[in-house]
Amino acid sequence: MAERSILVPEGLEGQRVDSALSKLLGLSRTAAADICAEGGVQLSGQIVAKSDRVEAGARLDIMMPEPPRPLEVVPDPVPGMKIVHDEDSFVVVDKPVGVAAHPALGWKGRTVVGGLAAAGFRIATSGAPERQGIVQRLDVGTSGLMVIAKSEYAYSVLKRAFKERTVEKTYHAVVQGLPDPVLGTIDAPIARNPRHDGLYAVHSGGKNAITHYEVLEAHRRASLVEVHLETGRTHQIRVHFSALKRPCVGDLPYGADPGLAKDLRLERQWLHAVKLGFHHPDSNEWVEFESGYPDDLQYAIDRIRTP
Repeated sequence: MAERSILVPEGLEGQRVDSALSKLLGLSRTAAADICAEGGVQLSGQIVAKSDRVEAGARLDIMMPEPPRPLEVVPDPVPGMKIVHDEDSFVVVDKPVGVAAHPALGWKGRTVVGGLAAAGFRIATSGAPERQGIVQRLDVGTSGLMVIAKSEYAYSVLKRAFKERTVEKTYHAVVQGLPDPVLGTIDAPIARNPRHDGLYAVHSGGKNAITHYEVLEAHRRASLVEVHLETGRTHQIRVHFSALKRPCVGDLPYGADPGLAKDLRLERQWLHAVKLGFHHPDSNEWVEFESGYPDDLQYAIDRIRTP
């Protein structure tokens, strides 16, 4: 924390504290209000709220918060993360649930890049410092295959491949009920959910999103579907099946039945990246990698299959 003292100029007489702080320090009104909420602003020696009024000539004492530290990769082993394939230009990992692809604001858990660093892997330096080598991401609550670039050339080639949608991304999901039709395409734009922070929704003003699916198994309570993504929007599969009233089993934020999730011992959405295919960045040959279901998803699908 750093303290600053400022005399209120005549031009700000009678203004709200948060508005005055915003103008005096170049802060946003929200940032100024947050400082007030923490009791960090005094006017003539008295703690004030954001809506109090300032007086010309009075002294404002402000406790300025520390600037946020830049995101960085901290080597940290990731239990259960498997190396599926490793060579000079890229590495393919099988990401466990509960692990983020890279550091992000507000995330304090383990990351794929941190796990690779702890295991001694050197990855590409292209991209933001906390996302170096990352050419794709999986949700924290989604397990399965990810490719990370190790060479700068591989980074540029793979990044372009994902952008141009030449990468084959295959997921398996268990969704509630039976989708109709059993073979179909969901073409619906996705945007941030205006009512729930951190969630997304189908919205006419959103970004184009296309999901192809096929029902592999239909059971009394749920169906196993294979999903191919034509686009790669955040939470795309979860949002699209929720919009069909067929949310991924266990996906409570998107409307899944908590009773069914409890019966299946699921603490996350039943969604797994089972296959990843792309042109090798060096040879241009097509390569594919596969991943089996982790224990929690295998237990749940076995329960679903039981009559």
